[in-house]
Order: sequence, then structure tokens, then C-alpha cells
Amino acid sequence: MTNLNLIDIRRDLHRIPEAGFQEFKTQRYLLDYIATLPQEHIEVRTWKTGILVYTHGTAPKRRFGYRADMDGLPIVEETGYDFKSEHPGYMHACGHDLHMTIGLGVLTAMVQQRMEDDLIVIFQPAEEGPGGAQPMLASAELADWMPEQMIGLHVAPEYPVGTIAVRQGILFANTSELFIDLIGTGGHAAYPHRANDMVVAGCQLVGQLQSIVARNVNPLDSAVITIGKIEGGTKQNIIAERARLEGTIRTLSAETMVLIKSRIEALVKGIEAGFDCRAEIDWGANYMQVYNEEKLTAEFMSWLAKRDDVTLFECTEAMTGEDFGYFLERIPGFMFWLGVDTPYGLHHAKLEPSEAAIDVAVRTVTDYLRWQSAGAVTV
Repeated sequence: MTNLNLIDIRRDLHRIPEAGFQEFKTQRYLLDYIATLPQEHIEVRTWKTGILVYTHGTAPKRRFGYRADMDGLPIVEETGYDFKSEHPGYMHACGHDLHMTIGLGVLTAMVQQRMEDDLIVIFQPAEEGPGGAQPMLASAELADWMPEQMIGLHVAPEYPVGTIAVRQGILFANTSELFIDLIGTGGHAAYPHRANDMVVAGCQLVGQLQSIVARNVNPLDSAVITIGKIEGGTKQNIIAERARLEGTIRTLSAETMVLIKSRIEALVKGIEAGFDCRAEIDWGANYMQVYNEEKLTAEFMSWLAKRDDVTLFECTEAMTGEDFGYFLERIPGFMFWLGVDTPYGLHHAKLEPSEAAIDVAVRTVTDYLRWQSAGAVTV
């Protein structure tokens, strides 16, 4: 498969971003391409809007897994592309179009020249939410195809093309969404004593939430609580009966996540008592930390260091979230950052990752899998 074909595929996928578990066009596009490959040694299963492709090796002893996520984000695209999103209000702003393209590139290479071991390429829906990895792992479709080692990657805008950034241990944080609804009593702005103002209550709560990391989390630990959206009220002279806070929690340890949620519950109970209102908390989607298995990651890094076509960078952990962590909780493996050299960060409306990174990723993943399958020796 030529690089030009891969670039064309990436651009096609970029045009059709879809919400989690709504990736119908994306699934159809991927299936249509997979159907063009020689079918003698592959099997294909679908799960919801996801796809599992099993490639049988020549003399299998192990089963490797490679995962690519599929969904887009509710972002209005502001790139300069002439292949912009055709779905208003949605964009591939997290690089999943590249992730899928790389997955197809790896699959094609393995079909055209099979390695000894088996490979299952997993196209997983709903990474951005509500989370596809956990239910996919519990599915009957994957049960008898479960890999023994997993690999995943994520584009990294800040690194040059040709850079692979990775580390042993925790790479991405534990994450949880946060939605808090406050319900009080609305009324006329001229008679505040006859109402319970949820705008005031919401503002108080936002300030209190910021005290958790500052005063309840060990300063040598790392955690983030961000309230990114507040809604409340209907008109300037009406006291708001309801307010809604939406945010995110990020921690580098599961224990700290439990602590933070406990403190949020306590503070919300205080708001209920202090403002004579009712509150509801919804934790939304929760993602397991991405924890790279030490031995496999060290081996991968040592292998990378011997290559002259990529630059290895040992990175620090990040507060980003990724439901690939659920795969790594169950299956030994690792995820790495792929440099795509763009000034705009992930989830930005102007994100334009370099397509030259596609070939780097396909070559790196394919060569690594072949090396492992041939009986890797720690280098």
C-alpha cells in the first residue's frame, strides 16, 4: 500500500467525523476497505460501530493486538483543509482519523506479508465518550480473540515528525467527568428573600471545589479539577431556580480519584444545607489510567533506540485521559505518543497533524510486531 493511498484514506476519514457509537459511515468506510484485502487469512467481526480484524500468522504462538479509536469531537472545524468535515459541528480534532489510517496501514502490511504470530486490529468506537473500551472488552465478539499483548498510540502535536515519546509506568491520568445540578427556588429579582438563587450557590461551589487540590491532595501528588461550563438562569431579572456545573477530574492515582470524589460529595452536601437546595452529581464517563507495563515498554524503548529512522524521547506522564487504559489493565502492553508537529493542541479547532507521521507509525508498529513475533531478544 502506498503512502499516497494512506493519505487519501486519512482525508476521507477526516471528512466524516462522528459521535461515539454513531460511527456508522466510518465503520462502513473501514469495512469497505478491509473487503478489498486478500481474505484467505483474515476474519472480520463487528461490535456495535467497532470492528475486529483477525490476521492469522504463519506459525502462531501468541496473539498481538493493535487498537485504533474511531470517533470525532463536537467541534466546529477551523482548519485550512480543502477536505474539511462534512458533518456540521463535528471534527476529527484528536487525531483519530490518523489512528484509524495507521491501523489500516498495519493491517495491510500484515496481510500482504504475514508474520509468524496472530494479530487482531481493533477499531474501537466512543473513546471520547461515553467510552468504548470497557464494554468492548466485555463483549462476546472479543472474548475468544483476546490479545496477549496490546499496543496503541496517540498523536502528539508538540513533537516533531519522527519522534516517538513513551515512558514506563503511568502515561495518562485517571479521569472522570463531573456534572453537578443545583435545584433551588426561582423568583423575581426584586424579592431575593423569597427565592434560593442557584447562580449564587453555583458560584460558591466553583470556588470551594478549587480548595480540594490545594488543601486535600498531597502536594507531591498530582490532580486537576476543572469546571469548564456553567449554565444557570433564564433572564437578567429572574432569580435562577437551577444551575449546572460541568467539568473534569484528573489524577495520577486511583486513590486520589476516590479522595477527590469524596470531598466533592461533602462540599455539595454543604451547599445543599447552606442554600436550602437540592443537588445531583453525575460522574459521567470514567477512564482508567494508561499504565505502560514496565518490561515490555523498556524493551520497546531499547529497540527504538537502535533505529535511525525515529527519535526516542522519554516523556513525563500527562493529565490527558484515554480509555485504552482499560485494555492495559487487563492485557500487558503500552501506548506511545507519535509526533505530528502542529502548533495547535489536541481538541483544537485548527489541529492539522502532519500526514508524514502516518508512514512513521505504520513502519514502526509493523517492524516492532515482526521483531516480537520472530522471537525478540532484549537489546
